[in-house]
Amino acid sequence: MAVEFKDYYEVLGVPKDADEKAIKVAYRKLARKHHPDVNPTNKAEAESRFKEINEAYEVLSDKDKRAKYDQFGADWQRAQQSGQTGDFDWSRYQAGQQQGGYTRYTTEDLQDLFGEGAPFSDFFTHLFGAEAAQAQPRAARGRDIEQPVTVTLAEAYKGTVRRLKRADGPTIEVKIPPGVDNGSRMRVKGQGMTGRRGQPGDLWLVISVEADPRFVREGNDLHTRVQVLLYAAMLGGEVTVPLLEGKARLRIPAETQPGSELRLKGQGMPVYGDTGIRGNLYVAIDVRLPTRLSEKERALLKELAGMRPEEK
Repeated sequence: MAVEFKDYYEVLGVPKDADEKAIKVAYRKLARKHHPDVNPTNKAEAESRFKEINEAYEVLSDKDKRAKYDQFGADWQRAQQSGQTGDFDWSRYQAGQQQGGYTRYTTEDLQDLFGEGAPFSDFFTHLFGAEAAQAQPRAARGRDIEQPVTVTLAEAYKGTVRRLKRADGPTIEVKIPPGVDNGSRMRVKGQGMTGRRGQPGDLWLVISVEADPRFVREGNDLHTRVQVLLYAAMLGGEVTVPLLEGKARLRIPAETQPGSELRLKGQGMPVYGDTGIRGNLYVAIDVRLPTRLSEKERALLKELAGMRPEEK
């Protein structure tokens, strides 16, 4: 089945030579515009667009993923995952240790590709070079394996556990610490491929964090939006803000303007590897105007407007 190609540059509205800062600015602007909470009348479409924007940013903000995307297009994920579950690692040989017009491979290399007991016939001799069929297996450390693991933003916030089934049968339990982000890599020592007369390789978990419709993540900081009544924005007050765990009360200063951001210190994501430190939560203010005004309310607003003729 063909892989649907998504032009991530077009999704974010940036040119292909856009630098990291331009990509981040475009992402933040679009994420706020299409946040589901800002589009309550068309929430399903907003969620779909929001996920697409996060997917594009996840790739283009990561140097390695962006390079593979630019090179392979729709097949970039296949290139990203090649060799991650025991598949033959072609990249080791594309650079090529060329000798006499062919690339030299050992019997072990061919077994990596075709499995144990591969029949090394004249076809292999012709394709891989005459020395391949005669080369002796060598004692070697087992190859590392990369395993993609997806977690929710809430799991990334507090840490979680995953049970993973190894290719050779056993199931292992791994702990994923708080603060992981897209592209975070965790090593599970000795859980890779079994070495031939050598020690086993390692298992590397490559983390992906699902987008959360309530928050936009930037590094260790989180961004969200809340609606505030006109009177609270004008006169000051308090509003309840959702957190990844629980809720918090946020004081709204008098004369807060729509779109203003207020900071809740230390309510962001834990710093990966140092859970004693957290980022901040930034709360953007959406001012909700009152509807179904009574005659008295209209009269009072007209009176207020009359006191500020320059703002009419």
